[in-house]
Amino acid sequence: MTHCGRKHVCAVVTCILVFASILICSWKDPELQNNITRKIFPQATTASPSGQLCRGKPAQNVITPLKDNRTFIISPYFDDRESKVTRVIGIVHHEDVKQLYCWFCCQPDGKIYVSKAKIDVHSDRFGFPYGATDIVCLEPENCDPTHVSIHQSPHGNIDQLPRFEIKNRKAETFSVDFTVCISAMFGNYNNVLQFIQSVEMYKILGVQKVVIYKNNCSHLMEKVLRFYMEEGTVEVIPWPINSHLKVSSTWQFMQDGTHIGYYGQITALNDCIYRNMQRSKFVVLNDVDEIILPLKHPDWKTMMDSLQEQNPGTGVFLFENHIFPKTVSTHVFNISSWDTVPGVNILQHVHREPDRKDLINPRKMIIDPRKVIQTSVHSVLRAYGNSVNVPMDVALIYHCRVPRQGNLPRESLIRDTTLWRYNSSLIMNVNKVLYQTVL
Repeated sequence: MTHCGRKHVCAVVTCILVFASILICSWKDPELQNNITRKIFPQATTASPSGQLCRGKPAQNVITPLKDNRTFIISPYFDDRESKVTRVIGIVHHEDVKQLYCWFCCQPDGKIYVSKAKIDVHSDRFGFPYGATDIVCLEPENCDPTHVSIHQSPHGNIDQLPRFEIKNRKAETFSVDFTVCISAMFGNYNNVLQFIQSVEMYKILGVQKVVIYKNNCSHLMEKVLRFYMEEGTVEVIPWPINSHLKVSSTWQFMQDGTHIGYYGQITALNDCIYRNMQRSKFVVLNDVDEIILPLKHPDWKTMMDSLQEQNPGTGVFLFENHIFPKTVSTHVFNISSWDTVPGVNILQHVHREPDRKDLINPRKMIIDPRKVIQTSVHSVLRAYGNSVNVPMDVALIYHCRVPRQGNLPRESLIRDTTLWRYNSSLIMNVNKVLYQTVL
């Protein structure tokens, strides 16, 4: 026997010795250990009852809390830019949530595959305990899952778990060139006139879709939103984040017991990118009181064609924000029929604040959504390709709001009437909307 008269016994002994050696090496090398574990212990598999595919309770809301009440699911998206993964946009507590699992429903057999998720809390939390998070799971081989559930454990009853449709599963041709993402509308928003003016300016500049993550607004604003929804311009995403978390109306944590900043703005922006990844050539990330004004081009399409030609491979274009204080006005375009409409008339505010010596003006973005992985408010966090700062002589952001430099005399402001190039079309279009909604 010492000479291994039986070959299969030798083979068994050899396998045991090799396996023991691998285990010893893997104990020293965690990454090797993980690779071996994935091979030795494949994803758990359970079969669904006959005729019952994609079990679980269909998610009914945009924000769905898990049972731990520390994890909130927005929506899963298929992402095959690097490997076949399901990327779930969510919100988690950055310390309390340690592990999550994706429960995939595979077609056509309805089998359930469970895989451990990578929990990637975005770096721009600004001190808040909760932050925008990517919950990423590698999809099982030979499976094109249509739905996924998220759970704290690889074990449990899937019938008790919320079930989410995985979006972006099928490739589509672009239905629009430009989509504007607005997040979030809150504080019983009632700046009706400026909202209509902004949307009509977006349309003049080439926008076909405006997506609004709405927390709350006034009854009059609801009426305007319904008009734009029926028109096909606006898509409203309900955003009741304050039903789940204690929200802050500022972007930075103030030790005041709040959970997440600015009504979860960053999470909404990331969701909006993935939501429009396959249907919009460009996605514009700005607030409703901001308009990217081209200075060298008549509209966004000709501007972006030029910028892309000059910057091949670039997926992120950043535009400098300039404040036009609503406290400084001109009598030009004082349209009497607009006086009864709540909100700001942007045509009367054409004086912008000068640059501050020690501060850099923040920027907002026009992006190619297929080249962005994660975004913050004023820059992207992870992307494929380059980011480019667009020179101010090409375009700037017209931002009509309360002043930043409120003590400046009027003569210190810079008169900038770029907006007036569009005044004729803007006035006509705004009047059409007002007469159908407000007046």
